[in-house]
Amino acid sequence: MFWHFWGGADRPVVERIVEGFNASQDRYRVRAIAMPGANLDLKFFLSVAGGSPPDVMNQDDPVVADWAHRGLLASLEEMASAEELERLEGWLFPAARRLGSFDGRLYALCNGLDIRALYCNQTLLAEHGLSPPRTLEELDRIAETIAPHHAEGDRTRMGYLPDPRRLWAWGAAFGGSFYDSDAEDVEAMITADSPRVLDALRWMGGYADRYGPSALARFRSGEQALTGASFTLLNNRRYAVQMDGQWRLRDVAAVRARAAERGEACDEITVVPLPRPAGGVANAGWVNGNFFVVPHNARSKDGAWAFMKYWAGFGNEAAAGEACAAGGWIPASERVVASEAYQAAIEREPLLRVFVDLAASEYQQPVPPLPVASHYYQEVIGAAQDVLYRGADPDESLRGAAERVRRRLRGVMQR
Repeated sequence: MFWHFWGGADRPVVERIVEGFNASQDRYRVRAIAMPGANLDLKFFLSVAGGSPPDVMNQDDPVVADWAHRGLLASLEEMASAEELERLEGWLFPAARRLGSFDGRLYALCNGLDIRALYCNQTLLAEHGLSPPRTLEELDRIAETIAPHHAEGDRTRMGYLPDPRRLWAWGAAFGGSFYDSDAEDVEAMITADSPRVLDALRWMGGYADRYGPSALARFRSGEQALTGASFTLLNNRRYAVQMDGQWRLRDVAAVRARAAERGEACDEITVVPLPRPAGGVANAGWVNGNFFVVPHNARSKDGAWAFMKYWAGFGNEAAAGEACAAGGWIPASERVVASEAYQAAIEREPLLRVFVDLAASEYQQPVPPLPVASHYYQEVIGAAQDVLYRGADPDESLRGAAERVRRRLRGVMQR
């Protein structure tokens, strides 16, 4: 039994992958059960406690370390051979390995990465004599040129506006890290308040200083009433530059297709990596993705491992390339990227190459593999929200968040 969270246009893709696996061999048969909604974790916990868990489940939240620490998960060592584990180490992109690791062991197999970059409305930028940003200074210039801070009245457009959720990405681009894996104590392990991450939040907070926290909050809350508010770069030019993931390429393609049907012109969109300040890191950012986990008391771990390998493409790169192309996912391995089907997807949509290149970077950082990862993720975002929307001091906000995470981690480790 396989639990997953996909619905909508992605669900038929999942079903085709399952059908392909079932047809590829006669030893196992996978039954896919869609479990969308906020209660997936609770259902999983109850199924494990009750002794009737799924054999394998796909997740995309930072839960691996927490669930492994609680003893809920089987490690890959329990299913894979030593030879497979050795090959897997070099087969996975660095980011994919980190997403599945805890305490030096793999507990999850990543099957798709989600990468962030800057989408740029090149047509809108050109109208203002601007180009896609290569440096942080150029990004700030775009923001000020398109939306001067001294302009009066309510704003309907921003050149660029930092998103509190993206402090995780900007902290990495600034050369910071949220985790010291070599630290021996909790105090040093949590590094959200390290100098480079603080620099990133100070830079983000500069937008609140220029425009006013309440104005930024109003601008963001006003998006809720807009059609297509989740990606307003194209639909209504609300932004000239916006950070988002590779899945937005579907939206870009859809807008292009509608414009072509109507014989209308369409704004040109390009994608660039996050620009960095002096001392920052190229091709850095925040990464998450989809991964398979197996409960410690699953009934068919061998079958789960066979299915996980099939979907991820470990020894099955051609079929995995087709699946990733259909689902809009970034493969977890360069070997799958090199498949004929995925190369064809890049040829159809060249902007995809930017995300694929970033996926291979060792500087794409996931949420740290800690038993408090979900709490850590939210605390960092909360600190950025306080700065951008309430005018809080960046240093105090981030240091407070880091200390709360340290306190939570001490409690977990003492149990």
